[in-house]
Amino acid sequence: MKRLWTPAWIARHVAMVALVVGFLGLGWWQVTRAAEGNALSFGYAIEWPVFAAFVVFVWWREVRHALRRPPGTDAPPAPSATADAAPAAGSPGVRRPVRVARVGVAGPEDGELAEYNRYLSWLNANPGARPGDYPG
Repeated sequence: MKRLWTPAWIARHVAMVALVVGFLGLGWWQVTRAAEGNALSFGYAIEWPVFAAFVVFVWWREVRHALRRPPGTDAPPAPSATADAAPAAGSPGVRRPVRVARVGVAGPEDGELAEYNRYLSWLNANPGARPGDYPG
């Protein structure tokens, strides 16, 4: 429980209480406006307590997450000095996929594809030409 009394956690606790009190106060204000005849305020009177409940949910989830971690591991691990170093033993190795360009892929030539590529080459060689000017 001492982990939840650091300056960062105290700021989180204070922010949570301030937000919940503020959201519930705004919800009550919308209830009084709705009672005065403002029909739109009924929707807001429901919305503000939902916001307050969401703040409590996120705060509770973060508290539980902090208590599950072993003591002294509040900060994420620092990145290693070299990017290509192998992962440490016992840690899962996550690697990025390597993209390899296929050069010279041999295969049957598609007649329509070859004609279309000739057409594109002609358009590239004649930038001012219209597609209807293609001689092929």
